[in-house]
Amino acid sequence: MAETATATAAAPPAAAKPGKPLADLSTTQKAAAVIIALGAEKASLIYKYMEDEEVEQLTLEVARLGFLSPQQTEDVLNEFFQLCMTNKAVTEGGLEYARAVLEKAYGAQAAAELLGKVTKSLKNRDFAFMDKADIKSLYSALRSERPQTIALVLSYVDADKAAGVVAQLEEKKQIQVVESIAKLDSVSPAAIKIVEAEMHNRFSNIMTDTNIKVGGIDYVADVMNNLDRTSEKNIFDGLSDPDLADEIRKRMFVFEDIITMDDRSVQRFVRDCDPRDLVLALKAANTEVANKLFANMSSRMAQSIKDDLEITSNVRMKDVEEAQQRIVGIIRGLEEKGEIIILKGGKDDIIA
Repeated sequence: MAETATATAAAPPAAAKPGKPLADLSTTQKAAAVIIALGAEKASLIYKYMEDEEVEQLTLEVARLGFLSPQQTEDVLNEFFQLCMTNKAVTEGGLEYARAVLEKAYGAQAAAELLGKVTKSLKNRDFAFMDKADIKSLYSALRSERPQTIALVLSYVDADKAAGVVAQLEEKKQIQVVESIAKLDSVSPAAIKIVEAEMHNRFSNIMTDTNIKVGGIDYVADVMNNLDRTSEKNIFDGLSDPDLADEIRKRMFVFEDIITMDDRSVQRFVRDCDPRDLVLALKAANTEVANKLFANMSSRMAQSIKDDLEITSNVRMKDVEEAQQRIVGIIRGLEEKGEIIILKGGKDDIIA
């Protein structure tokens, strides 16, 4: 129950406001609402099962939550109850059993949403020790493992950490690991348990008999988006399956893909960019990208950037690539928030 109530969240959100819909509350706000509703005595019992870091994060959110209406509290507690029951059904009978029970109780759509949340939580319990490991420690632990083992473990950590490990591997192993991650689909809990036991002495038992989805094309595209350009080029040049390489590229976003973005989205991310990064990034940008950016800046800003470009010289390629990556990071962050749109592989249609 503690894990459900304290699911991982991003940066601490603003305090909840009266009348705010349930969908607009963050995971940590909902967890704080549950803790408050339980009262100090029961909440303290839950805290015993949580890590110090989790207690600190949740306590901070409780302190800043602000006002929640009775209806908001009821909605949060109802969702929490549903997740607890879903977790119990999955643990006792597996995903298919849980799906059948939930569809009868809540309908197909609600059942799918509940199962999605719970299976993600179950996945996060595997290799949980990796959450606190830094890139250096991960690399030290994994560098001597087989590519397939490295791929499986990296599928359970954040994409930026996975990218940090992949970047340090020798070139041949980089390619093998990326191919293995991309081709991962589902892995039996027994296999996961064996790898866990080899990597660490303290692990939780697998909570379900149903295979858990890991890796895949979308995940490896996320990893590639976090790699430096040199490692990215090496991997793509070395991938033996051209169809796989093409599919990964389609799902990635790189600096040059700015030309595929709509004008409003470009205008939005440019506002958050450091002008110095724009100057550095444009030192090695093609004409199409430069024109796209200049067309979506104010005339004053465009002229200032052009003037700085003329006087900026002797720039290291590494600095250019890092600036481009920072801009890509801003773009991807805004997309995650739903503030801009990125077209991926020509599969998205835009309705004006």
